[in-house]
Amino acid sequence: VRLQESGPGLVKASQTLSLTCTVSGDSITTNYYFWSWVRRPPGKGLEWMGAIGYTGSTSYNPSLKSRTSISRDTSKNQFTLQLKSVTPEDTAVYYCARDNGRGGDLSDFDEYEFWGQGAQVTISS
Repeated sequence: VRLQESGPGLVKASQTLSLTCTVSGDSITTNYYFWSWVRRPPGKGLEWMGAIGYTGSTSYNPSLKSRTSISRDTSKNQFTLQLKSVTPEDTAVYYCARDNGRGGDLSDFDEYEFWGQGAQVTISS
């Protein structure tokens, strides 16, 4: 299974960050997997942002929920992150990942089997 993030590497503050994860080797509708977005700000740890499940259901980190939207295009086997009203504090490496399908805590990174290589996104003020 391979995951590949794509999107702009530079976004202006107050705009919307949009990233797409293209999946190969598995379908994003396969039972019972969840597909997440995770980020790592410079000098900090990983932060789970949200996920979309095999049914299309979504769940979000409460601290980001008001600004975050995750959607999918099953015809392209892609899922997309949108983060609104970004600030320089949203500068990070953004990863997409697939869990192990066991229904565990999606914010526990030990639950993940596959990761993209990461995409650096810088927010300019």
